[in-house]
Amino acid sequence: MKELIHPGQLRGHQAVVVGAGRSGLAAARLLTRLGAEVRLLEKDESRFSKELKQLAEENGWALRFGEHKPEDFKGANLIILSPGVQKRNIQAHIPAGAQVYSELELASWFVSEPIIAVTGTNGKTTTTLLITHVLEKTGKVVFTGGNIGTPLSEYLLEGRRAEILVLEASSFQLENCSGFHPRVAIFLNFSPNHLDYHQDIQEYFEAKLKLFARQNEQDLAILPLSLKGELEKRSFTRARRVYFVPQDRFSCPRLRGEHNQENLEAAFLACKYFGVTESEFEKNIQDFVPPAHRQEIFFQHKGITFVDDSKATTVDAVKSALKTFPRPIRLVAGGVFKGGNLKVIRPVVQEKVCKVYLFGASKEIFIQAFGDLVEMEWFPTLEEAVRKIVVDAEPGDTVLLSPGTASFDLFPDYKARGMQFQRLVLDCVRDKGNG
Repeated sequence: MKELIHPGQLRGHQAVVVGAGRSGLAAARLLTRLGAEVRLLEKDESRFSKELKQLAEENGWALRFGEHKPEDFKGANLIILSPGVQKRNIQAHIPAGAQVYSELELASWFVSEPIIAVTGTNGKTTTTLLITHVLEKTGKVVFTGGNIGTPLSEYLLEGRRAEILVLEASSFQLENCSGFHPRVAIFLNFSPNHLDYHQDIQEYFEAKLKLFARQNEQDLAILPLSLKGELEKRSFTRARRVYFVPQDRFSCPRLRGEHNQENLEAAFLACKYFGVTESEFEKNIQDFVPPAHRQEIFFQHKGITFVDDSKATTVDAVKSALKTFPRPIRLVAGGVFKGGNLKVIRPVVQEKVCKVYLFGASKEIFIQAFGDLVEMEWFPTLEEAVRKIVVDAEPGDTVLLSPGTASFDLFPDYKARGMQFQRLVLDCVRDKGNG
């Protein structure tokens, strides 16, 4: 098996990796393999562990914790930012001439396989996994990673070879990309998001468009028709452009709603580029199981349907969920609001929702948006909200956790939030039955 990377390719470089999460550690290991001197920075001192210290000693990394200081970056000519680390927060410390990249960009320099990359505000993970599922069922050897699962640097370090790389790409990764070159690039949709990170919606949009910057005439850009007016004003790519809309031509038992028809169309166009026919695509999506916490019907009891849509962290994602399920809906929402205008979904809330159960942060934002439309009640915790819902719910109701927010007020991530919701529902229904 031919090695993709070779020791010494970055010898003489002083690299600083900011962030000691999975992506940062993968970048640090790759840089070390390539011969660079590595300094690993991490603001969160709770990450300092015996295992991390041992890993740093084994690899020869200089390990520094706490607030970033100018001396942390002294002499660096290569700086790798982990997703979520804002370049502007370290701008004053960056030495003259130093280049700043994401882990995705760094790893892509050493990749020769064709890449399918998926970005967008919502649906990235579902579409990425759907493409992988279909390609693998048609006999292709595929690596799936990027913003989900395995960082691209880990793929390189393992020495694996795939025929096609299918990567999810976030705006955090893309804003620090300059040479990343996917053969097929997908922009699923766009709505306000991560405005707690990006300076404004324009910066967020420009980050997404970096996915297409290095494509050429032999490549394919798959784009939503809803953005055509805005995109055609720009010379953002040399790739052939194909615009898609939901067409209801594919039937996937576990993917409901118009937004998933969009995901299916985009996935098909990507697979078609690699020789998959429409009939092959339809056949191979029948047993696709979407990732958890995305409009997941996990429990039905006495005519009440319980849905875990904890991954819905944006206003647009909540809208999609409300449009997918029948009324009356008991909506569970709240958490760290990331931006956007909740008032744009007032019509669908008025049409579908019988009551909103708020929990955690952002109480005032939701009440200002919907307080005059529908009954609302706030609870400090998700557990208290679920206990009240189980008492209130009636046959025919849909209980929908679709928070429209990040989870970090009460949970480490959306997965933990979804898992707790499912546990609480099952426990509360059991307790009610025993009572």
